Amino acid sequence: MPTAQPTITFDANLPISAAVDEIRDLIERNQVVVVAGETGSGKTTQLPKIALLAGRKRIGHTQPRRLAARTVAARIAQEMGVELGDTVGYQVRFTRQATKQTKVKLMTDGILLAEIGHDRDLRHYDTIIIDEAHERSLNIDFLLGYLKQLLPRRPDLKVIITSATIDTARFSEHFGDAPIVEVSGRTYPVELVYEPLENENDLVEGITKAVTQLHALAEGDILVFCSGEREIRDAAEAVNGLKLSNTEVLPLYARLSAAEQDRVFRPHSGMRVVLATNVAETSLTVPGIRYVVDPGYARISRYSSRTKVQRLPIEEISQASANQRAGRCGRLGPGIAIRLYSEENFEARPEFTEPEILRTNLASVILQMADARLGAIEDFPFVEPPDRSQVRDGLRLLKELGALADPRQGEAEGQRLTKTGRLLAKLPVDPRLGRMLVEAGRRGCAWDVLPVVAALAIPDVRERPTEKQAEADALHRRFWSETGAANAARGEAHGDRDASDIAAIWRLWDYLRNQRNELSGNAFRRMCRDEYLNFLRIREWQDLVSQLREIIGELDLDTQASNADADTRRARARQPRQASAHTPDWDAVHTAILAGLLSHVGLRDERSTVPKTQQRRGRRPMAEYLGARGARFAIQPGSAAAKAEPPLAMAVELVETTRLWARTVAPITAEQVEAVGGHLITRQYSEPRWSVRGGQCVADERVLLLGVPIVAGRTVSYGRIDPVVAREVFIQSALVEGQWQTRHHFFKRNERTRAEAEDLSERTRRRDILVDDRAIFAFYDERVPAEIVSVAHFDRWWRAKRQQDETYLDLVLDDLVDAEQVDAEAFPETWTVGPADLPVSYLFEPGAHRDGVSVDIDVTVLNQVDPAPFTWQVPGLRDELATELIRSLPKAVRTRFVPAPDWGRRALSWLDDHPERASLAFPDALAAALGALSGDPLDATLFNESVLPDHLTVRYVITDGRRELGAGKDFESLRKQFAPRLNKRLNAAASGIAHAGAKTWAFGTIPATTEVDRDPTPLVGYPALVDQGDTVGVRVANTAAKATRSQALGLRRLVTLVAPDPTRSVFARLSNTEKIALSAGPYDNLNALLADVRLKATGDLMATHRIDPDAVRDEAAFRTVVDTIRPDAAERMQAITRSAAKTLGRWAEVRAELARRPDGDTKADITAQLDNLVFAGFIAATPEPHFTRLERYLHAVDVRLKGWASNPAREAQNLDVIAELEDAYEAAIDRYEVGELPPAAAEVGWLLEELRVSLFAQSLGTAQPVSAKRVRTAINSL
Repeated sequence: MPTAQPTITFDANLPISAAVDEIRDLIERNQVVVVAGETGSGKTTQLPKIALLAGRKRIGHTQPRRLAARTVAARIAQEMGVELGDTVGYQVRFTRQATKQTKVKLMTDGILLAEIGHDRDLRHYDTIIIDEAHERSLNIDFLLGYLKQLLPRRPDLKVIITSATIDTARFSEHFGDAPIVEVSGRTYPVELVYEPLENENDLVEGITKAVTQLHALAEGDILVFCSGEREIRDAAEAVNGLKLSNTEVLPLYARLSAAEQDRVFRPHSGMRVVLATNVAETSLTVPGIRYVVDPGYARISRYSSRTKVQRLPIEEISQASANQRAGRCGRLGPGIAIRLYSEENFEARPEFTEPEILRTNLASVILQMADARLGAIEDFPFVEPPDRSQVRDGLRLLKELGALADPRQGEAEGQRLTKTGRLLAKLPVDPRLGRMLVEAGRRGCAWDVLPVVAALAIPDVRERPTEKQAEADALHRRFWSETGAANAARGEAHGDRDASDIAAIWRLWDYLRNQRNELSGNAFRRMCRDEYLNFLRIREWQDLVSQLREIIGELDLDTQASNADADTRRARARQPRQASAHTPDWDAVHTAILAGLLSHVGLRDERSTVPKTQQRRGRRPMAEYLGARGARFAIQPGSAAAKAEPPLAMAVELVETTRLWARTVAPITAEQVEAVGGHLITRQYSEPRWSVRGGQCVADERVLLLGVPIVAGRTVSYGRIDPVVAREVFIQSALVEGQWQTRHHFFKRNERTRAEAEDLSERTRRRDILVDDRAIFAFYDERVPAEIVSVAHFDRWWRAKRQQDETYLDLVLDDLVDAEQVDAEAFPETWTVGPADLPVSYLFEPGAHRDGVSVDIDVTVLNQVDPAPFTWQVPGLRDELATELIRSLPKAVRTRFVPAPDWGRRALSWLDDHPERASLAFPDALAAALGALSGDPLDATLFNESVLPDHLTVRYVITDGRRELGAGKDFESLRKQFAPRLNKRLNAAASGIAHAGAKTWAFGTIPATTEVDRDPTPLVGYPALVDQGDTVGVRVANTAAKATRSQALGLRRLVTLVAPDPTRSVFARLSNTEKIALSAGPYDNLNALLADVRLKATGDLMATHRIDPDAVRDEAAFRTVVDTIRPDAAERMQAITRSAAKTLGRWAEVRAELARRPDGDTKADITAQLDNLVFAGFIAATPEPHFTRLERYLHAVDVRLKGWASNPAREAQNLDVIAELEDAYEAAIDRYEVGELPPAAAEVGWLLEELRVSLFAQSLGTAQPVSAKRVRTAINSL
């Protein structure tokens, strides 16, 4: 079908027709033209045709409303005689009826803004008509600003601005003094009638009354302005209820279907009552209107600086809007406008409606600009630019809501939206409220959050008349709890409070919906009045919920039923629901609401309360809350949460009166804040630490939301915070330090390897041979993947890795020890002494009692161990031992061996070449080596072993195979300590060997040792003869040394008993003097003395003939001994007797002299000395050569006695020296068992006697060099 050719004609009845040529000329000569004219002047429908006459071919024509865009397009197409959608077309949000050939395209201003996003220079158009610019909506201001930027880039583009005769000069100035054409509208006188309502709740009644009055005139149609769809439906119901004759009631609002909207513009008979929103105020000319009913209200989007929320309240219109409405009935002839408010009220209203940008949260403005890609708000040429501080506040709020993406390099802040921001831009509510809806959709609670958001967008429907506050509060408190809401539905008292004003709003909504379904219209109004609920605001609430529900569905924000499509969900949402049929997920609801109120969160301050001057009299102290950015507030007493004082709360409003109060409050949790406020949260962490129980690196986390500490200090995994540090802590703490609970075999093996390395370090006393933890860390760091930050991660990885290589993480000793610096064999793990392999352990801990080398000795082998080998130390410490012993020498001697380390090494080398010295104690062997190397013999007693470092002396640990019985560094003391225990066992085990009371050989063959089986080491005893006085027996000694001493004494006694007795002949050859001297001795009688002489003679002869007592184990050997000593017995006995006579003669003289001296320290010391030297049995007990020196020792005592009085000071000084050394000697030998003093220890006692001679009778001379220092060194060596 061929397209009809457009016909351009102008209705002469329209005022604009007279200015067609002028306007055409201005369009051709100017880039921008401003056309001003009242509604009805024809500017909206005729300007596109004028532009076509001026040669424009692609005209974009914007309208503020969808209804206007469609109807105007239809009217222009009709006038031009073309099909709608061909030459003339339109496009609104969900409908497009236009083609590429369309020359005039009507659209909403939002559509043109959206096109800018993909057509920055608007190349689809050569002409843009911005209609109804006086409305100054955000979209219009955006378009005016953008076109100002665009015109220099598009000199071919023509812009036509249309406006009512309201502040047109501002538009002209904005576009560089663009020309203004004023087109007067055709109007007739309008009679204004003021009929104020007695009660605003009687609005529907006021409308029906006015319609009734006007219907009676029957001269035209009636246009009734309503604030919203809900009001239109209520008014329609009421007007239809009047049953006016020949009258049709028609609604008119944007969301009606096109067919329903068209009914208003079709010819008709009879009278019409058109119920319209403010779309009919300026955008459309409804034909046939002679009467207007103006309640004076409109729903106007407005930002509340007090609550920081963009609301959609129904509020009073401006004078200009009221006049526009009245003018609608003066187009056909004289009209009547009934205003349902007073003239005084009209005069008090503002002259003009504020531009939307001045009553809109700038966050919304920035949001819309970013959505339209209009650039940074600071640089945008607004007709009236906003304040920069408000711009900053807007940007901050959008960041808080998560609507803005971080700017790219070179990009201004606030130019890019996130997914959330793009959704917010499509929601016609405050960004805070929109953010709540977006989050509700994500959490599946959109329908539950929707009525709450709608309630927050309008004034509170709950009223509190001054004279009825208590009663109103009681009724409203019913909705503070589930039980209260249920009781309210039944007309009963309210239940317990729960603490959420948000929940209370939802319960009120649910209650009202249920009541509306059950009650008639009038009954519902009465119920609202009786329960102090504003009926008009409730209608407004319900209307807004309906509108938002449709938008939510269009944006697919509802995710409650994810398996159903959007249409099904929207249909289900519109169905009424019983109050008790559904309980919201309050956690989800509160979280969604919180998403829009993150800067309204407060933490109860336990340390602070509201000052008494700001509290109500008689009330308990109110808690103070710490809010965002340092703010402090209290919960308003009328809140459901006021009494509960939740630890963490959010508030819809923060209002400052006497102080900052929080209104509409609900409790929240830190988890909810973190769920939606992550982008605003600051997290502070303590020093990371290792958790053995958790198997991961953790830290104490402090979470702050805009300065509010919502989490004071909780333990969190550090792996998600800093994986690199967490991995380092894991490797160091778990793998290196072993602080984890694991059964992995590789780690057990590594522990053994590390223990081996540690042991080697302890043995060698060298920490430097061990690699430090950094090397072990590096070992694991190289092998463990970068993503492993905890035990759990490691276990998962290792389960797979070990299947490929079980030893992948195994350490070897070379990884841990510098093998080149140490000889492990020099620090053996066992020490073989006699029959026993003794475990050796090491500790390198200077100052500790266990520092150094420890040898474990089972108590059962204690008697078998010779302590001499231990004086050599382990080979690895022998160099140091030799060096320190040399350094312990007296200075006069030490200077011969400098430097000590070199001499020590030379001495050890010499000892290696002389293995025969290995049986000596190490000091003796070292002295021999140093003497041989220096050519000057060295006395081993000069070594002062007491000054050796503790670790160079072996520590002995006595065990019973399972546990430690005792420990120390004095072997003989330990042997003495455990001798009774050992003897008891030996005697019990060796009862078949023991013998007593023999006077001749009656023992058969005596074994050298006897063993008692005991796991793991056999108990060994040493059988030996024992001197029992008049008889001889056999006993089992616990050591070989004891057995040797016992065997010698027992054999001496038995030989004496068996051999012929020469006593008679010896006695006969004594002189009387000798007999007298011998008789004066300490023996009971002379026979006893001679018997002691005979015993000593036997011993001396055994030594002379080098008889080894240990070899005499049977009777034959014994007889050989008897036969060997018999020939010399009498002669040896004679010599001993004469020596004894001299000694006892001197002893008697000394005693006599001593008796004459006064008591005192000297006398007591000499008395003790005499008792030690001469006693019953001293002859046999004193070995050679000391027996023959006894007389000299006694002579020295005599000299001391005679010189005592001449120099008492010297006597006292020497006595102090002797007393000190004897005390030390007694302490040293106390560790030996009685009668078991070894020869070396006994020699020190005789050295003390030589020191006495040196101090008190130096003229007598000494048998060897002696000094107090030398004696002290000898004592220390014990």
